[in-house]
Amino acid sequence: MSLNLNKLKLYAELVRLNRPIGIYLLLWPTLWALWFASNGIPSLKLLIIFSLGVILMRSAGCAINDYADRDFDKHVARTKNRPLTSGKITNKETLIVFAVLTLASFLLVVQLNTATILLSIVAVILAATYPFMKRYHYFPQVHLGAAFAWAIPMAYTAITNQTPPLEAWLLFIAALLWTTAYDTQYGMVDREDDLNIGVKSTAILFGKYDNAINGALQLLTLILLTLVGMINHRGMFFYGAILISACFIAYQQLLTKDREPVKCLQAFLNNNWVGMIIFLGIAFDYFFNPLAS
Repeated sequence: MSLNLNKLKLYAELVRLNRPIGIYLLLWPTLWALWFASNGIPSLKLLIIFSLGVILMRSAGCAINDYADRDFDKHVARTKNRPLTSGKITNKETLIVFAVLTLASFLLVVQLNTATILLSIVAVILAATYPFMKRYHYFPQVHLGAAFAWAIPMAYTAITNQTPPLEAWLLFIAALLWTTAYDTQYGMVDREDDLNIGVKSTAILFGKYDNAINGALQLLTLILLTLVGMINHRGMFFYGAILISACFIAYQQLLTKDREPVKCLQAFLNNNWVGMIIFLGIAFDYFFNPLAS
């Protein structure tokens, strides 16, 4: 029994259940989309399906990421003790975990309309291919952004059963840019190790311009979110949240200005507050001003 419990603990560690920041960062844009597409509070069924889907697909993404990086992780101080690269679990076990979690996600999606099911295939492809991109180009963070943001057109399609409108794609691009920026901050933590082992990232590509480019990406994110708010006739709670988020982003710039790995990690983690504040601004705005849309 203790052996089984130890194995389950290793699986939980593999999919980062002990580090839920990735779940939060994937969840917030999903909730933005559900609220905007519903013009307020979405149905409980959709909330449960999409929330569980976020947990399952982020966990599946961690499993396939560790499989892809199993030979790289042993050379990076932050990752060398992960269950797979340290030999505590096998390649086969990791792939089985990925397959089971992906199948569980699909069982959730099949309860939705056909168009959303078809879009979910793209989500799986993006999640499964992202970890391998750092071998081939300097934009794996953009690939991750597309994977994380793909829940947005799925949410709109699940609610409207139609092709996602322009606002959905504006929101998608906003989430993609935001993810690219915060994952670049995350890449700044491992930049020296990544240079030594030869993997690619936007943190390496941007070089000394990393902060400036991140700031521009985050500013574009807020501009696009503002446009979506204007399309939906949002009010002071939403725009107040945008302003507060801008303050958090300015704080992140201060944290990363000296490129210290610990502070770059703090900046990355700080994005949870940005996503949450924007969601609360949307939710409160629809609650107190439901007739504005």
